[in-house]
Amino acid sequence: MKSRKIQVKGTEITILKNQANDYISLTDIARHKDSANTDDIIKNWLRNRNTIELLGFWEQMYNPIFKPVEFDGFRKQAGLNSFVMTPKKWIESTNAIGIISKQGRYGGTFAHKDIAFEFASWISIEFKLYIIKEFQRLKEDENDRLKLEWNLQRILAKVNYHIHTDAIKENLIPTQLSKIQISFVYANEADMLNVALFGKTAAQWRTENPVAEGNIRDMATIEQLVVLSNMESINALLINQGLTQSERLMQLNQIAITQMKSLIDNKNLKKLR
Repeated sequence: MKSRKIQVKGTEITILKNQANDYISLTDIARHKDSANTDDIIKNWLRNRNTIELLGFWEQMYNPIFKPVEFDGFRKQAGLNSFVMTPKKWIESTNAIGIISKQGRYGGTFAHKDIAFEFASWISIEFKLYIIKEFQRLKEDENDRLKLEWNLQRILAKVNYHIHTDAIKENLIPTQLSKIQISFVYANEADMLNVALFGKTAAQWRTENPVAEGNIRDMATIEQLVVLSNMESINALLINQGLTQSERLMQLNQIAITQMKSLIDNKNLKKLR
């Protein structure tokens, strides 16, 4: 899991990226109230009936393996003097995914942002508002950074496309072709790259995604755009070497597989997510 931190009124709060969701440290939020008793603060919050209902209803909305029978049992006991609840007990008893308990030096209790904001509200309404403000600022910064990187890769792909089309013009297009024939050759070469990288032509993708905005390349990931940019330059070299389209398609497909495997495991590219 990738972690980031925000500063809220002098308290450092850790945020974990768990797949596509953000989980905020309840331990750090509790530290704002009492740094020496964070576990007790979280346990006291979990004893509350309203808290149990919040957690249970959230799980029912987003967790297909949640155990509602166990939830109902806790719900009936919540608020009683004898009722004790811990993050670990809640997770193990109900298969909950809204709360994560991590062990070790950098561990603690984390919760999905929907739940974490409610916990912060229980600690302090004012503190909750500041957390939301800093969290939104963090997300805006991340989106701006990803958007910039994506646009840079799109520009790079377009620059290489001109190199690519020049090679096609010099080596693949016979003289005296009509404009329609020339555009057909370009489309054919572009679709060869699509097939090598995406496994389908632009028309096939459009048939499978009739309501999608943009085209197959507009929906490409950062990794795919990087590979596409490289493939366009390599294809230009292969064209100049006189290879047939079938020979180039085979080589480019292997290149796409190798480069995608490398980029998926690239630590520097992962930092952009």
